[in-house]
Amino acid sequence: MDFLKRLLTWWNSQTLGTQIFTARRGVKVGEDGQGNVYYQTADAKKRWVIYNGEMEASRVSPDWHGWLHFTWDQPPTKAPLAHKPWEEPHLENLTGTVAAYAPPGSIRRAAPAPRADYEAWSPE
Repeated sequence: MDFLKRLLTWWNSQTLGTQIFTARRGVKVGEDGQGNVYYQTADAKKRWVIYNGEMEASRVSPDWHGWLHFTWDQPPTKAPLAHKPWEEPHLENLTGTVAAYAPPGSIRRAAPAPRADYEAWSPE
């Protein structure tokens, strides 16, 4: 069943074509904390990621994103970026999930804040 998923869909890991291209021309560069594996061609003209699980672009950390888009030449495995102490760890995009941000007055919250009606301005 996994073979059929990979053959017929692109959102379940990698397609059969990507798997063949990776096996023939891919050089493994590194892996991130989520298990995503990063590759490039021998001449370093193409770079790509094979996701561990669901294919969601926001699962790529900023360090690897910069390398994938040729912002810097060295991958984070060879030249790690300096992180500031105030930086938080990378999170994938949570929009559309239960963990998505909801402001205090949102009806998506279990106990939304009381709503205040709009008060129009009136000149004195």
